[in-house]
Amino acid sequence: MKFWLCITNEDNWEVIREKNVWGVEERHRNAISTVKPGDKLLIYVMSTRKGEEILPPRIVAVYEAASEVFRDSERIFKGKLYPLRIRLRPIVVFPKPLDFRELVPKLGFIKNKKGWAGHIRGKAMREIPEEDFNTVIEAAGVKV
Repeated sequence: MKFWLCITNEDNWEVIREKNVWGVEERHRNAISTVKPGDKLLIYVMSTRKGEEILPPRIVAVYEAASEVFRDSERIFKGKLYPLRIRLRPIVVFPKPLDFRELVPKLGFIKNKKGWAGHIRGKAMREIPEEDFNTVIEAAGVKV
């Protein structure tokens, strides 16, 4: 089993939640093609402006991959097509999203703690160590 950090925006988080599907652009084919049913995915929502309020980058949920990767050209996501997809099974939507900035010091995959955004920028998803997955779950205070 592998563990993944899936990076999305607020609009597409709503699509993920409603449709139980994760999608990426063709250029991220190598990453999504290694996801297998049973893998665990943390959903990371980028910083978002809501009116005057700025929501921090946050982890909002845990899903399990429920299918192999497949191609779909239906436009369900906001902005881009994201034709490479996997079906998801929700495990838990966190009652209170976790501010990602507070997790950075505890996450092993982030080597440059000051320039942590570089570990995420430009990626749709990245594999993370099981220890980091467990750190997030523990911080959320949930059972998976």
